Amino acid sequence: MQDAPIDKLLDKVHSIYKLVILASRRAIELADGGQKLVDAPADAKPAHIALDEIMAGKIEYKIKGEK
Repeated sequence: MQDAPIDKLLDKVHSIYKLVILASRRAIELADGGQKLVDAPADAKPAHIALDEIMAGKIEYKIKGEK
């Protein structure tokens, strides 16, 4: 597993704050037994899997009140 470059992640999310919140919420879901959306080794940490999912475009966010 390779660390995702921050600039490419920011291209997907556009804000470091949104990236941190999105990755942390997804990592919590994964730690609680959520299904992985990307191929990852069994010993991969939830935070790394979450960043890989964001990088792959599998995770998106929606701001309340926006359509």
